[in-house]
Amino acid sequence: MKSALILGGTQFVGKRLVKLLLEKGVEVTIATRGLTPDPFGDDVHRIKIDREDSVSLETGLRGGKWDVVFDQTCYSPEEALQCVRVLEGKISKYVFTSSQAVYEFGTNHIEENFDPLQYRPVLRSRREYKGYLGYQEAKRAAEAVLFQQATFPVVAVRFPIIVGEDDFTNRLKIHVDCVKEQRPISIEHPHFRYSFIDSDEAAWFLFDIAESDYKGPINPGSKGDISLGELLLRIEVITGEGAILDKNGAPSPYNLPGSWSINTDKAASLGFEFKPLDALLTDLIIFYS
Repeated sequence: MKSALILGGTQFVGKRLVKLLLEKGVEVTIATRGLTPDPFGDDVHRIKIDREDSVSLETGLRGGKWDVVFDQTCYSPEEALQCVRVLEGKISKYVFTSSQAVYEFGTNHIEENFDPLQYRPVLRSRREYKGYLGYQEAKRAAEAVLFQQATFPVVAVRFPIIVGEDDFTNRLKIHVDCVKEQRPISIEHPHFRYSFIDSDEAAWFLFDIAESDYKGPINPGSKGDISLGELLLRIEVITGEGAILDKNGAPSPYNLPGSWSINTDKAASLGFEFKPLDALLTDLIIFYS
């Protein structure tokens, strides 16, 4: 990979990915709305686009050619179809940041539990998808468009919950803060289970899977899952404080309608290694404490 276009690249995993690509000597172009500053100075090329405006995308990407496109900002099948059309003949591989949300609520999902080739997408804009169920449908439909319509190889990276010291959403930190500061927290279903991945490893995985010959959907992340109740217990042990559960307390950002966790055996069989889940969460809880 000598050149890469990143749709996004100014926050969290995208920012880490840009840094990694630059360190590897890749010529990087980032395409965004231009609203979020980035720290890369003259080391990257910049294109201003609006994913909700097809003319903007076509104009911005006209004339460009890249080895790999990393799509971090696709939230609708309309946007996926626009990319398929605009990037035809311009790229060698397309790496789509998808989500474990493509699966039904449940645990230990393998890649075959959602087949984008069998899914019938309805073209809608991102504003038509509301809440977690809307997000689920949007990612499913986007995958379906990419795998059914693209003539270039596509990888759909079905990330679990991404965590890291620089997580701007602060979703895990909110749990730690509530426990250590003795503020009530509301957890609707403490037995629901979730999978996680370290943000640095997420960026490395995107790079490595782009360099590989792999195409299709893939589940990366730490092996196994954890319930919200087990997560709170871990925080209690590390902080030395007891969690105050109250339905009127601050709602947990992980209050989802069901469990969502993935089986990462396929990624492991390809040689990818990730931090053990216990170590990942323990290190972050200590950091936030």
